[in-house]
Amino acid sequence: MSPRPLSLFALSTTRPFGEKVAAWLEVPLAPLEEREFEDGEHKARPLQDVSGQDVFVLHALYGEPGHSVNDKLCRLLFFCGALKDAGAERVTAVLPYLAYARKDRRTKARDPITTRYVAAMCEAVGIDRVIVVEVHNVAAFENAFRCPTIHLEAAPLFAEYFASLLRDQPIAVVSPDPGGAKRAEQLRERLEALTGREVASAYVEKFRSSGVVTGSWLAGDVRGKTVIIVDDLISTGTTLIRAAKACRAQGAGRLFAAAAHGLFIGGAPSFFEETAFEGIVVLNTVPPFRLASQTAGVKLTVLDAAGMIAQAILGSRDIR
Repeated sequence: MSPRPLSLFALSTTRPFGEKVAAWLEVPLAPLEEREFEDGEHKARPLQDVSGQDVFVLHALYGEPGHSVNDKLCRLLFFCGALKDAGAERVTAVLPYLAYARKDRRTKARDPITTRYVAAMCEAVGIDRVIVVEVHNVAAFENAFRCPTIHLEAAPLFAEYFASLLRDQPIAVVSPDPGGAKRAEQLRERLEALTGREVASAYVEKFRSSGVVTGSWLAGDVRGKTVIIVDDLISTGTTLIRAAKACRAQGAGRLFAAAAHGLFIGGAPSFFEETAFEGIVVLNTVPPFRLASQTAGVKLTVLDAAGMIAQAILGSRDIR
């Protein structure tokens, strides 16, 4: 049985990344119209017939000048709703970066669980499946959505990069907090498989209260090793700086940071000025537009996630 026709859309702010994914899939981006109105309202509609088709909508939900996170979320929801109204057989939201993924549980009385509310809105407009890259807490993400989900991990891309870069050096993979230990373990296992050598692991304690992060105790052996501190995202970079100092205090050698999403809030100046890090590696799920070019050029390496997402799109077509 031949698969349903595939249509790939990318809303305007994600179009450059969408073109990369389309090139991997060897399909053109489907045409759409996006209109802005004077009062801030907008509309988007497909410019081709999508009736009976398997439709994928690429849209990264990060904030940028002129397009807030909430604005992008509304655009995604309204466009996906329009696709279902136009007869699309299945609509998959492909979200290289998922907003509100960090607010996945209550940490204080009467806290919102915003991840669950985003999921409910996606389901309300008829989104049938969601593909995301490296969320904060995979279990919380999967529990929030009642529709099928596909979670893509950054570990394979990071492992290929560091296995080639570090070659015969002793390596330790470190999580900057206990909650990210599984993410670090995934990278550690892949590095061992690629290098054929033992890779150590460790994690740093972390406590957060009213936005203040503390904790410096490190569990694991990093002495004399090249350390990769891995996280889901880099915001201001303070969490990774704290972990780097803990590793350095325990005798670590070279230090690298790796995170799927580089938000770099405020340009994260202290993070890039931190001399402990020899290199910082992120994916292109969020373009590093907040960084000055001279800042990004010195330490930052951006890996392309388009191929990984294209493969997930093709694989999801076999799942009903």
